[in-house]
Amino acid sequence: MERPLTKNIHIDRPPLNLKEYEMTGGYKSVRNALKNMSPEEVRSLIQESNLKGRGGAGFNTGMKWSFVPKGPDAPATKYLIANADEMEPGTFKDRLLLEGNPHQLIEGMIVSSYAIQATTAYIFLRWAYKEAALRIRQAIHEAYEAGYLGKNILGTELNLEMHLHTGAGRYICGEETALLNSLEGKRASPRAKPPFPQVSGLFGKPTIVNNVETLCNIPHIVNHGADWFRSLSYSEDGGTKLYGVSGRVKKPGIWELPMGITMRQLVEEYAGGMQKGYNFRGALPGGASTDFLTEQHLDIKMDFKTVSAAGSRLGTGTMIVLDDHTCPVGFVHNLQHFFAQESCGWCTPCREGLPWVERILLSIEKGEGRLEDLDLLSFHTTYLGPGSTFCALAPGAMEPLQSALKYFREDFERHIHDKKCPYNGNHIH
Repeated sequence: MERPLTKNIHIDRPPLNLKEYEMTGGYKSVRNALKNMSPEEVRSLIQESNLKGRGGAGFNTGMKWSFVPKGPDAPATKYLIANADEMEPGTFKDRLLLEGNPHQLIEGMIVSSYAIQATTAYIFLRWAYKEAALRIRQAIHEAYEAGYLGKNILGTELNLEMHLHTGAGRYICGEETALLNSLEGKRASPRAKPPFPQVSGLFGKPTIVNNVETLCNIPHIVNHGADWFRSLSYSEDGGTKLYGVSGRVKKPGIWELPMGITMRQLVEEYAGGMQKGYNFRGALPGGASTDFLTEQHLDIKMDFKTVSAAGSRLGTGTMIVLDDHTCPVGFVHNLQHFFAQESCGWCTPCREGLPWVERILLSIEKGEGRLEDLDLLSFHTTYLGPGSTFCALAPGAMEPLQSALKYFREDFERHIHDKKCPYNGNHIH
C-alpha cells in the first residue's frame, strides 16, 4: 500500500532536513513543473487527478485553481495560502504533516504557486502548533538558502516569497474569507461571496486558499501522474487520505489509507475496535461539525460522495467515536458550547442562536429540560441551517445536533422524564 504523504514521516525522529529530503526525491516536482510544464499543464494535471480539497469541502482542486483570472488583463499580483489553522475539534491530521515533513508542504506550495502564477505565499498556522512553527520556519529558511524560494527560482522567471503567519486562535479562521480578513489585520469575520477569493481575495487580489493535506499531494501528482494518483483510491475520489479516529477505541490515531476505505475497517482494523466494556453507538465521521453515523453505516466507504449519501459529510476524515457509556446529550452539549464561543458574532442567527442551543442542552443535561425543548432544538437546526447564516459555522454546528435528535432521541427524552443524566457524568471533554 503506497503512502506518499507519510512515507518520510517517523515520529521517533526529527523531520528530514533539506538535504535528506532531496535524497528521497524532494523538490523533484519543482524541477519537473518549472522546467518541463506550463502553468496550464500543471493545472490540468491536478484537475485530471481528481484531487479533492482535504479541508472538508471536497471541491476539485484543479478546478478551483482554474477560476483564477489569467491573461494580460489579469492582476499581476496573486496569492497562495496554506490553511493550517487546524481548529476543528477531533482533527489532528495536518499537524502530522506540518511537524513530520514541512518541506513536503513547501514543495507543494511552490508548484501550486507556479500553477496559478502567485508571487507570494502564506502559511496561516494555528497558534497552538508551536513545534510546527519552529520546524516550518527552519524549512522555509533552508528552501531560501537552496534557491527554491526567492527570485528566479532554479533560473526560471518564477519569483516566490513565502511567509509563516501564526493566527491568534479563532475557529472561524478555518473559513477562508475570515482567514483572509485576519491575515489583513482585520476582525476575523467571513466576507460576502461573490466575489470569491479566486477573483478578489487577499488585499483584493486573486487568491487561492488550500488545506495543508491538499497541497502536500501536489508534488506526488506532478511526479507520478494523474492516473497513478487515481489508482491509489478505492473510490472515484483520487489519492490517499489521512484518516483519524478518537474516542474509546483501543488504538486511537491517524493513518494514511486509500480514499474510500470503510468505517468498519477504520474502527475495527486500524483503531483496534472498541475498548473492553464499551460498544460502538455512532461516530462523527469528519470532525465535530459533521452528522452522526451509526452502526448501520459501518460498511460505507469513507469518501466524499458516499458519506454525503449516508446523510453526513466526510469533512476532515477524522472520526470521533461515541460509545454506549457516553451521554449523547452531554457529548453534543460540549460541542455546542465550543461552537457558541467560536461564533464571530457577525450574523444574528449564529450569534444568538448558538448560545440559546447551548443553554437548552445544558438544562436538559441537568434534568431541568421540558419535552417542548426538543421542538425548540429542532427549530434551531433549521433556523441555523444552510442558507440562513452568513457562513457555514452555525450550519456545521447543527449537524451533530440534528443527527443526535434523529438517532438518540430516546436519550434526550430520558433526561427529561427522569430529570437527570443517566450516564453518571461520562461525557466527552
